[in-house]
Amino acid sequence: MIRQDIEKLLKYVEKPGRYTGGEEGEIIKDKSAVDVRVAFAFPDLYEIGMSNLGLKILYSCLNRFDGVWCERVFAPALDMAEKMKERSIPLWALESGDSVRDFDFFAVTVQYEGLYTNILYLLELAGIPFYASERDESYPIILGGGPCTYNPEPFCEFFDILSIGEGEEALPELALLYRDSKAKGESKKEFLHRVATELRGFYVPSLYDVEYDGEGKISSITAKDGAPEIIEKRFVSDFNTAHYPTAQVIPYIETVHDRATIEIFRGCIRGCRFCQAGMVTRPVRERDPELLDNMARDTVNACGYEEIGVSSLSTSDYTRLPELTDKLLSWTQDEKINLSLPSLRLDSFTKELMDKVMSLRKSGLTFAPEAGTQRLRDVINKGVTEDDLIRAATWAFSTGRTSIKLYFMSGLPTERDEDTVGIADLAQKVVNLYYASPDRPKGKSVTVSVSVSCFVPKPFTPFQFEPQEKLEELQRRQMLLKESITTKKVRYTWHEARVSYIEAVFSRGDRRLSRAIVEAYRLGQVFDAWSEHFDFERWLTAFKNVDIDPDFYAYRRFEYTDVLPWDMIDAGVSKEFLIRENKKAHEERLTPDCRTACAGCGAPECAIREGREKK
Repeated sequence: MIRQDIEKLLKYVEKPGRYTGGEEGEIIKDKSAVDVRVAFAFPDLYEIGMSNLGLKILYSCLNRFDGVWCERVFAPALDMAEKMKERSIPLWALESGDSVRDFDFFAVTVQYEGLYTNILYLLELAGIPFYASERDESYPIILGGGPCTYNPEPFCEFFDILSIGEGEEALPELALLYRDSKAKGESKKEFLHRVATELRGFYVPSLYDVEYDGEGKISSITAKDGAPEIIEKRFVSDFNTAHYPTAQVIPYIETVHDRATIEIFRGCIRGCRFCQAGMVTRPVRERDPELLDNMARDTVNACGYEEIGVSSLSTSDYTRLPELTDKLLSWTQDEKINLSLPSLRLDSFTKELMDKVMSLRKSGLTFAPEAGTQRLRDVINKGVTEDDLIRAATWAFSTGRTSIKLYFMSGLPTERDEDTVGIADLAQKVVNLYYASPDRPKGKSVTVSVSVSCFVPKPFTPFQFEPQEKLEELQRRQMLLKESITTKKVRYTWHEARVSYIEAVFSRGDRRLSRAIVEAYRLGQVFDAWSEHFDFERWLTAFKNVDIDPDFYAYRRFEYTDVLPWDMIDAGVSKEFLIRENKKAHEERLTPDCRTACAGCGAPECAIREGREKK
């Protein structure tokens, strides 16, 4: 019935292909044979969510099990949402067209802070109360996951369960436990207790009490009713056995990333002190080249992609990269399939590798020095030098490339004006290098794109203790850099500092912030990740209306002894390690990468530490 109502609306909305379902590769099951139904939501537009590798993996993981049916849900654009409200059409899943209220689980992946109000957007469209405490047995269990659950506190009260870490093994375990609980006739409360006490990697917020002191800081986090004091993240020990779907859903409309994405390894050996992903995905686990080559072939054959993207946090740190690229190029060149290797580090960039990988197309190159001076690169433990950039740029220009993109951050701990000006100086040196190169393309100019984001302190990083730089100071430094760039050959773009401020508030926040999220949504805030929808003043009004000072979260330095909002979670790196690294940052001291010397981060089952990594 819902699908028929939706079809009547398609002629009134932009991109109707977002809402039809029926794509090649979607998984349909007989509802009469299904015991557990999961509506898996990406709280952004279809073309964003359908580009997400995690969604593809978990959708396939759950559907491998008989009796479990996972369907997809995306955030309708505002034009569709308006029509849905006019005609009282609830949020539905693409495969069956059923309302998400009819499912056992409504799972929402939370990938970035700009999605927090969209959680409420989906719940409202589904006709589900925002707070878990307001929902009875008639509503589905609301499950959250994704990178933001490493500090789920600002939104935790909207969820019954939060999955911490990797879901390939954890989510099927949850579904099968629910099937058992359902067969026994257990209540939702009884099931949630079983999740907390019988499974690893699941946080049930209702089983934890948080108390605050007179200054508003957290004084204690207490587990109750037998729930574990610490929730250990889940991770797949053997990455060769981690599920990867080669047969995928083929979208009807263009998505952000229209390619086969092959994840070659998880984790990172580098230890950049600002990078949450590099810390929480430890230990490093690699896939074998033979397996990756077969995965790529099978995905291209099944889906017809014309590009393969190799995915990891630092592709050039994959120990068998030359072997892998040889295997891939042995057939991709003949079939005219592009091969993309993003996330290359300057210090491990080799001419031989790039000559092979980029033989099919001469695209621009992207590198991330992150800071404009060596002093600040040492503070953040980036481990690259100006010479590394010059070497990479020299090769790029010698092969006919005329553009390079450089990523930096502003507002890093201990940053000074000379570090900001150093970004302009570094970009100018790359421009000068181009015109000094005898091999540059004659008659063509160079473009050096400089993209600068604002530092946001993240949980489970050495910089989690650091305050964010004041908003006015971030804006001043952005203009200082703009004035320091004196050539049109350098194109400078920067991230909106006010957005980064809101991100910092929620990155470091506690569960009292749920009131601010609800109030902002009530005032009309939604789709914060889209610049045309972000309204800074509306957010400030929301904080004021619920009597919350956002500066308390963004600008406060956390003491090493403080109880942090996420202290009930074990992300695999110890707090002692993060404290040591924070101290070394202020001493401007580098920590070697994991393969050079173990820094004792505490990551479990680390093959490098135990000497088991393949050479």
